[in-house]
Amino acid sequence: MTTDWLGLPALAATHGQQIDDMIGWVHIFMFILFVGWGAFFTYTLIRFRRSRNPVADYRGVTSHRSVYLEVGVAVVEAVLLFGFAIPLWVARIGDTPPENQSLMVQVTGEQFAWNMHYAGPDRVFGRTDIKLLDLQSNPLGLDRTDPAAMDDITTVNQLYLPVNTPIIVRLRSKDVIHSFGVPEFRVKQDAVPGLTIPIWFIPDVTTAEMRTRTGNPEFQYEIACAQLCGLGHYRMRGLVTVQTAEEFQTWMTDTIAEQSAPDPFR
Repeated sequence: MTTDWLGLPALAATHGQQIDDMIGWVHIFMFILFVGWGAFFTYTLIRFRRSRNPVADYRGVTSHRSVYLEVGVAVVEAVLLFGFAIPLWVARIGDTPPENQSLMVQVTGEQFAWNMHYAGPDRVFGRTDIKLLDLQSNPLGLDRTDPAAMDDITTVNQLYLPVNTPIIVRLRSKDVIHSFGVPEFRVKQDAVPGLTIPIWFIPDVTTAEMRTRTGNPEFQYEIACAQLCGLGHYRMRGLVTVQTAEEFQTWMTDTIAEQSAPDPFR
C-alpha cells in the first residue's frame, strides 16, 4: 500500500511499511466514517426539519438502519484491531531476534539527556555503581575496574548503529518517565523508572543515504522524548547515526581505545 499521501517521515526501518500500512487503513476507514456520518447528519437535518415536522413525533424512528450502521462501525473497528494492530504487536513482541545476532544497547533517559551504553566485543555489560555516578564524566556510574567493563562504550545524546543489523534497545530511566521515539524508524516506547523495557528494529538506510534521498546534507535521525518530563523537556534531544558495518566497527574500535585509555588527570 502506498502511503506517501500521509506525509509521514521517510522510512528507515524494515518493519516501517507495516506501521504505515496500518496508519493508512485507519485513515481510509476514518474518512469513510467521516463522510458517512456527515451525510447521515445532513440527511437528518433536512428530513426532520421543523417546517416538515411542525408537531413533535414521540414515536420516533422505527427503522433499524442506525443499528446496522453501528454494527458496521463495530466490524470495521474489529478488523483494525484484530486484523492489523494485534498481529503487528505480536510480531514486534514475539519475534525479537536472538541477542547473539543483534547489537545490544542500553539507553537510559534522565532529565534531560539520553545515555547510551554498549557492551563492547565481549557482549557483556560492565557493572555499574550508584556511588560512581558523575553527571559530567560518568553519568551511568560504570565501574571501569570491572573486567567486563573494560571494552564498554558510553556516549551521551549520540547513538551509533550499523545498518541492516537487528538492534535491541533496553530502555531505562534514572528519574521520571521519558519516551524514546525515532520517527523514521517507526519506534516509540516509554522509559519507565524501575523497569528495563526492550524494543527492537532493523535500520536499513544509513545517515549518508538518507541525506542523499532528502537532499539535506545536514539531515540527522533524531531521538525525541515524547513524554513531558520537566522544564527542560524541549531540549532532551539525541541523535542517531546509522553507518555501514565497516564504519560502525571502526567507530567502535577507536572509541574503545579512547575510553579505555588511562586518565592522565587521575
